[in-house]
Amino acid sequence: MEKRLIEVDEYERRLIIASLNDTRNELMAQGRDTGFVDDTLLTVIDAPAKKQKKKTEAHR
Repeated sequence: MEKRLIEVDEYERRLIIASLNDTRNELMAQGRDTGFVDDTLLTVIDAPAKKQKKKTEAHR
């Protein structure tokens, strides 16, 4: 399986989580399976943050 890595800021991350949660709620209301959305939602929630390197005076 091919995987992709994307970088998003905190606002975009929250937007993705909210959108997935809305989709999950719609599927639940329709009585449909939410397994794939649940898994994707947990993946986004648990995704580690990228550590930012601190710039020192020598690098400027």
